[in-house]
Amino acid sequence: MIAIQTAIPDLLIIEPKVFSDERGFFFESFNRRTFAELIDREVGFVQDNHSRSVKNVLRGLHYQIKHPQGKLVRAVQGAVLDVAVDIRKSSPTFGQHVVIELSAENKRILWIPEGFAHGFLVLSDTAEFLYKTTDYWYPEHERCIRWDDPALAIDWRLQAAPTLSGKDAQGKSFKDAEHFA
Repeated sequence: MIAIQTAIPDLLIIEPKVFSDERGFFFESFNRRTFAELIDREVGFVQDNHSRSVKNVLRGLHYQIKHPQGKLVRAVQGAVLDVAVDIRKSSPTFGQHVVIELSAENKRILWIPEGFAHGFLVLSDTAEFLYKTTDYWYPEHERCIRWDDPALAIDWRLQAAPTLSGKDAQGKSFKDAEHFA
């Protein structure tokens, strides 16, 4: 595995070493020791989540204001446009975001530490998305920032209006959202 820096130093793209031949492929998608070396700290994952969505579904931008979750995310089928927004007021990259395509084909994995809002848009006909979290889901602490907030100016590369959940359609503006210290 190698780590690739993004425009926000705490967000890392992880590229696994893939072994391919005529039978298919094999790669190690997570190794606790290697991961700790890549991010320079120990992390304990407590929950794995798996979602399946159809083309043009946009999920996010989600975070938990209490019990913040670090996330290790990847697409195991299809492709998504993944977005992480720094919502840590003390960070020099506060309000900035990173956009990366994650797909079954490129096998890239994204590390999103605590203190970020996260979302993704499905680019393929369907996509299955896996993510490990460093804390449990607490619905009472979950928050949502509007995916289309002009202050964030995220280029989602939309071809049509996205399909949103009711919760995501009611997200707060970045300005009015709760942020981390």
